[in-house]
Order: sequence, then structure tokens, then C-alpha cells
Amino acid sequence: MMLTELTSVASAVLPVQALKDHLRLGSGFSDAGMQDGLIESYLRAAMAAIEARIGKVVLTRRFKLSLEDWRSSAEQPLPVAWVSAVVSVALVDAAGGSVTVDPARYRLVQDMHRPKLMAAGVLLPSVPTGGRAEIVFDAGFGVAWSAVPADLAQAVLLLAAEFYENRSDLGQRATGLPVAVQGLIERWRTVRVLGGGAA
Repeated sequence: MMLTELTSVASAVLPVQALKDHLRLGSGFSDAGMQDGLIESYLRAAMAAIEARIGKVVLTRRFKLSLEDWRSSAEQPLPVAWVSAVVSVALVDAAGGSVTVDPARYRLVQDMHRPKLMAAGVLLPSVPTGGRAEIVFDAGFGVAWSAVPADLAQAVLLLAAEFYENRSDLGQRATGLPVAVQGLIERWRTVRVLGGGAA
């Protein structure tokens, strides 16, 4: 299984000014925007760290999931949430030939923690021997920062601020997320059951 991010978050969407306000950085000076690139990089790093921890996509992007076979013949769990739409499903043979699956043959089961692609009938179409299935889908709470749940938005700002304020630490701090960030993201974490077999 391989998950590829096909689109990225535009710089204009990131809450650069909100983080600058949080850090109480000065404004109105000729060099006021000089740190915007640095702040943006810490916001992206914080968002990636939180997304990896909770399995949720903060801001909407497009992804491609490549699989050698389905998890089961009737359904395929998707590795991140919130999935808003399945754009396409394709079957690729061993020679690289691709066939798009008719959308009438599958449906998206939306779930805050465990979304999945499910057969519209009894079975999903068979994956070619030596080939793969490719699912292209959109995931995220929204395209604008205002669509992000308040606790997750605050967690991203807090973690980005932590990265910024400790940028000269050279890795001397303990690993792991700060306690305040952990508290904010706790309700969004996916609880694994049965060793992940039912996830």
C-alpha cells in the first residue's frame, strides 16, 4: 500500500498571521514579512506531525492510494479521514494499462475515523494479477483554515510555535508532542482494536 499526496496546501491558506500574533511578533516594520517563509514551514511541519498522529487530514488535499489487492473483496478501508469524495478508482495491469472503474460499482462510506470504499453490489472489481488498484480521493476538513475544528487549529498553532521558539535547540529537547497539544488532539485519535485487523 502506498499513499501519495497529489496536491498541497496553498501558502495563502495557512494561518501565518495568526501564528505571528500568537508569537507576538512585531508588525509595521520594513522587515515585518521576512520571517513568513520560516513561519510557514513550521506550520506545515506542525500540521504534518498532528495529521500523522491522528490519521486525519487538517486541510483538504487530493491523495492517491495504490494497492496490490483489496483488504477484502467487498470493501477497502481508506488510511486517512475525513474523506469528502472518491474522485476515481482505476485498475492497472502488470503492463501499466489502466482502466477506470465505473463509479456505479462502488460507493464511499464516510466515517470520521474509518472511511472506506465499498462495493455497490457484492464485490469490488478484481485487481489484475501483478497489477494494482488506484483510488484517488479528497480528504480534509475544508479548503480554508476557518473550516478546521477549533481544537485542531489551536494544536497546530501551539506546535508550530513550539518549533519556532525552539528552532536553535538542535534536537536537545525530549521527543514527543507537548502535553497541551496532546490534550487538544486526543479526541481525534483513532483507537485501534483487534490489532488493527478490523480498522
